[in-house]
Amino acid sequence: MCLKKFFFFGFLFLFVNTAHSQISIPKFGDGMLNVIGKDSTWSVRFAPRIQVRSNTYWDHDGTKFGKAEQSFLIRRARLKFDGFAYSPKLRYKIELGLSNQDISGASKFTGDAPRIIFDAVVMWEFYNNLELWAGQTKLPGNRERVISSANLQLIDRSRLNSLFNIDRDLGVQLRHSFKASENFLIREMFAVSQGEGRNVITGNLGGFQYTTRVELLPFGEFTKKGDYIGGDIYREKSPKLSIGTTYDFNNNAVKTRSNQGSYMRNDIGFYETNISTVFIDAMFKYNGFSVMGEYSFRDSENPIATNSDGTITEQEVYTGQGFNIQSGYVFKNNWEVAGRFTTIMPDNTYSSNETENQYTLGVSKYIVGHKLKIQTDLSYSTLGSESNFLEYRLGFDLHF
Repeated sequence: MCLKKFFFFGFLFLFVNTAHSQISIPKFGDGMLNVIGKDSTWSVRFAPRIQVRSNTYWDHDGTKFGKAEQSFLIRRARLKFDGFAYSPKLRYKIELGLSNQDISGASKFTGDAPRIIFDAVVMWEFYNNLELWAGQTKLPGNRERVISSANLQLIDRSRLNSLFNIDRDLGVQLRHSFKASENFLIREMFAVSQGEGRNVITGNLGGFQYTTRVELLPFGEFTKKGDYIGGDIYREKSPKLSIGTTYDFNNNAVKTRSNQGSYMRNDIGFYETNISTVFIDAMFKYNGFSVMGEYSFRDSENPIATNSDGTITEQEVYTGQGFNIQSGYVFKNNWEVAGRFTTIMPDNTYSSNETENQYTLGVSKYIVGHKLKIQTDLSYSTLGSESNFLEYRLGFDLHF
C-alpha cells in the first residue's frame, strides 16, 4: 500500500507541476521524459525499464547432461528518476526495483522490508570537476558492475562479477577528473561506506568500507560515455581506451564477500575480519570492435570464521581470484556477435576450491541501441576438469 501511495503522489506531483514547467519529450531512444521548472531551478527526468528472460538449463551429473529445466522471468523492472535541484551543480538520482528478483533479500537488517531502493544519491559539484556524492549508489568497483544492466553486451554479467563485485552501499564518495594533456583524461574516485550493502538500516555491524579507483583514458573520452556501455554501438571513429584499477578495504567485515554474501555468525554475534579486494580492468573500442577485460583478487586477514573460543564455524570469506575477457563486433546493420571467457580460481577451505571456467557466445540485435534490443547467448561451464552445466538464454530489453 505504501508503494502505491508513493507512485500516486509522485505522478500527481509531476502532473501538477507540468502546468508551470517546461517539458521536453524526445523521440524514443534519445533520452527520458524531462520536466524543467519554469524558473529553471529544478528538473525531473523519468524512465521505466523492463528486462524479460527465458532460461534453459542442463545440469551435468558427471557422466551426461540431464533433462532441460526451463524458466521464464522478469529479470528486472525498474523506475529511474534523475535531475537537479536549486542548481545544475546539485544533481540527484533515484532508482527503484519492482521485480521479485530486484527486491529480494529482505531480512531483519533491512527492517524485514523488500529491498526496493537501488539508488538514492545526491551529487554536488562544489568545485571544478570535483563532486561530492552522498547516499546509496554503486561503489567505484569493477567496470562490469558499474555498467548499467540495461547496457550489457551479453544477457547478464559474468561469474567474476557475481562472486567478487562490491555493488552498492550507503555512504559518501568524492570524485574528480582532470586532463593531463589535450586528450589524456584521468579520473579519481574515493568512497567511504557502511560496508554491508544496500538497504541495510541497522548500521554497520563491523567497521567501514574504503574504496579507491583511478581511471586513465589516454585517447580522450568515449562517445556518449561508451567506456561504461557494452559493445561499440556508436562505432568509435578513432581508437578509445580506458584502464581502471580499484582497491577496496572493508574493515572488520561481517559478510563472506566483503559487503556482499551472507553474514558470518558466531556464538557472540558476528565474526569480523578485514577483507581486501582488488580490480584491474580495461575497455577498448574502435569502429564497431570492442574488448573488455577484468581481473579480480580478494584476500582476508583471517578468512575462516571462528567462535569466541576459537572453534571453527565452517563459514569463511570467499577468497581467490578471477579473470574475465569479452569481445564483440557490431555490424553496420546493428547485429553484434560477442564472446566471453571467465575463469574463477577460489582459495577456499570449506566451499569448493576447484577452478571454474565459463565460455559464452552471444548474439544481439540493437533495434534502437541498448534502449530496445533482443539478445541471446549460450554458456558452457566446467568445474575442475569436469563439465558443470550448459545454459541457453533469450531475452529482450526496453528502457528509455
